[in-house]
Amino acid sequence: MRLYLVRHGQTASNVQRLLDTAHPGADLDDVGREQASALTERLSGHAIDAIYASDLVRTQQTAAPLASDRGLEVTVLGGLREIQAGEDEMSPHWQRYVDTLQQWADDLSASVPGGEDAHAFYARYDEAIAAIAAAGHRTAALVSHGAALRMWIGARVNGIEAADVAGRRLDNTTVVTIEGDPDDGWTFVAWDEPAPVEPDDAVLPAPGTGVEA
Repeated sequence: MRLYLVRHGQTASNVQRLLDTAHPGADLDDVGREQASALTERLSGHAIDAIYASDLVRTQQTAAPLASDRGLEVTVLGGLREIQAGEDEMSPHWQRYVDTLQQWADDLSASVPGGEDAHAFYARYDEAIAAIAAAGHRTAALVSHGAALRMWIGARVNGIEAADVAGRRLDNTTVVTIEGDPDDGWTFVAWDEPAPVEPDDAVLPAPGTGVEA
């Protein structure tokens, strides 16, 4: 299957550089809502059978315009939420959080006090991705979070080096395209620009609309 991995739109916490990882999290700001609307146009011409989001409100708000355009519901999966910052929640000081995630290359038990370690993160994120794949979609979009997407892509997606994942920009509403499944693995296709539509990926009418989604 093909997955479009999307980072949520901009929030006030992003602008203020705050570690906003807990439920329910900040709403999209005006810029973020514009980014969410623009995502619909950016993905036009690409078949999407289902749309998923984390249980933090900013991802659901980002997914909403695309879901409306395609005549789809947004399915919420808590496993797609951001990596929890624990004691550093809503702090403007990111270094301990970043250092902890970097330690996961050698120590999967590392965590910010009160946060989660790599074992917990990968278990719940892998479970969410597996649930999406098991639903039988040919293509799906999921809206998640910056640190979570970076760490999962770097650890689980073939065809792109972890250093490359760490070095690329992952701005709000960046789209990363991958293909595969949990059994055979996932392969990198594109970063930020959705993969070209193949002839057999023609856009299908959205349910109940009678028009192209």
